[in-house]
Amino acid sequence: MSDPVMIAEGLSRHYAVKGGFLGKATTIRALSEASFSLYPGKTLAVVGESGCGKSTLARLLTMIEPPTAGRFTLAGTEVVPANWASLRTSVQIVFQDPYGSLNPRQRVGAILEEPLKINQPEADGAERTRRAREMLKLVGLRPEHYGRYPHMFSGGQRQRIAVARALMLEPKVLVLDEPVSALDLSIQSQILNLLVDLQDKLGLAYLFISHDLSVVKHMADDIIVMYLGRPVEIGPKAAVFAKPRHPYTKALLSATPSTDPTQKRDRIKLQGELPSPMDVPPGCAFAPRCWKAQDACRATRPTLDQGTHRAACFFPEH
Repeated sequence: MSDPVMIAEGLSRHYAVKGGFLGKATTIRALSEASFSLYPGKTLAVVGESGCGKSTLARLLTMIEPPTAGRFTLAGTEVVPANWASLRTSVQIVFQDPYGSLNPRQRVGAILEEPLKINQPEADGAERTRRAREMLKLVGLRPEHYGRYPHMFSGGQRQRIAVARALMLEPKVLVLDEPVSALDLSIQSQILNLLVDLQDKLGLAYLFISHDLSVVKHMADDIIVMYLGRPVEIGPKAAVFAKPRHPYTKALLSATPSTDPTQKRDRIKLQGELPSPMDVPPGCAFAPRCWKAQDACRATRPTLDQGTHRAACFFPEH
């Protein structure tokens, strides 16, 4: 196996928040101790409920915000604010909303050429145009689309444009933040198949953020399950889907629709609400909703165990 293109070690991001009128300042632990390796040509999926830290992780990896603690390297170089400008071209992001992520006042050609204008000023106009037209073809759009505005396209076509823009700088890593959740089901499969084809052709590493486990099952090689800002299970896709070790992962999978009518699955309904990141319970954050929780879970936070399929649980599933 080739060397990892990105390695994260203990990435955390905390925010200080004022408590309002005469209130005490508090800390939101949006992300805590996320560690993983990302390989060329492979997809690492990050899954979990809203508020679990998925998008915070995306902001750190795309160098929008610095981590509060931890570190990550890109192609062997440690990423720090001082070298963000030179490394940002290697990590690009595709956002969830294909309608809001494109400038409605720019033609598609200008949208695709803008990253080159900013980051590769030595490329002349003819070179930028040539590369933009080649990229349109690569993502399945036609030459005449070059001069049109975003409002003239469907949601699926706009997401193809967003993918094309992200690829203009030839990145090593593509962060996909819920890239198909805003699209119709019939269009989702087209975009997912496009992403698979592009990964095969270009050797891209994907960090695929999603709450939809049926999409993750189609795309991922490995999976990180997040709960309230922390990874609670990490492992190969096949192992996580076949034998989930953390109760939270088991509950998520039980709620995923199956295409196999013969497969019987007992739905696990979690009791209670997701705790606030401003008031994380002591011990295991999942304990208040877990049917297996015991006194040890409420007193001490479990850490990820060892091996290729790891879980942060005192009483993992078998």
